[in-house]
Amino acid sequence: MALILNIETSTKNCSVSISQNGQTLLCKEVAESGYSHAEKLHVFIEELLLGLQLNYKDLNAIAVSQGPGSYTGLRIGVSAAKGLCYALNIPLITVDTLEVLARRIQVSEGFIIPMIDARRMEAYTAVFNSNYEKVRETQAQIIEANSFETLSGSIYLLGDGASKCREILNQEDLHFKDDILYPSASEMALLSYAKFQQNDFVDVAYFEPYYLKDFMTTTPKK
Repeated sequence: MALILNIETSTKNCSVSISQNGQTLLCKEVAESGYSHAEKLHVFIEELLLGLQLNYKDLNAIAVSQGPGSYTGLRIGVSAAKGLCYALNIPLITVDTLEVLARRIQVSEGFIIPMIDARRMEAYTAVFNSNYEKVRETQAQIIEANSFETLSGSIYLLGDGASKCREILNQEDLHFKDDILYPSASEMALLSYAKFQQNDFVDVAYFEPYYLKDFMTTTPKK
């Protein structure tokens, strides 16, 4: 039996779940514009353990969404995961954030394009087929009218970066999933369990989130 704590903080959604053998047992999450991850994350973990009548020592591994996404959000999630792994002496698993988002929908054919907002007309994107196999690698992409013209068939766009594409993309057979904005730890269960079975762990000391872009700071206006 594998009990895994899954942490997803790459976007405005602070999301935590506990899964057993690839099945989500309980998930708690909240999406707030102010990025309340630092205040909410450990509270959510405690509430999940209490709700399932578990202790930290019952956990077999910690999984964290590796990015791309918010610099601050990723730092908070990865720091928490590392700290717990050190304290509990259990392995750390990382999963692809865009695949976690893609798995929020199921389609019988075509392509799934998860899109995380990267400001202005840029988004973190990847392309998956209906079996969640990545057919185009992750990139920070400036969205233009011809961004996905090489793809034929139905295209499903989801995530908080998708809405900015409505007035730019003019391909046929585009489907915008406006009700799905963020990745969720509930979709991490299968991914983290598969890696656990394969002993596919990362070095707790050296792992860093996949930021994709350098952290940008802005100077407040006087």
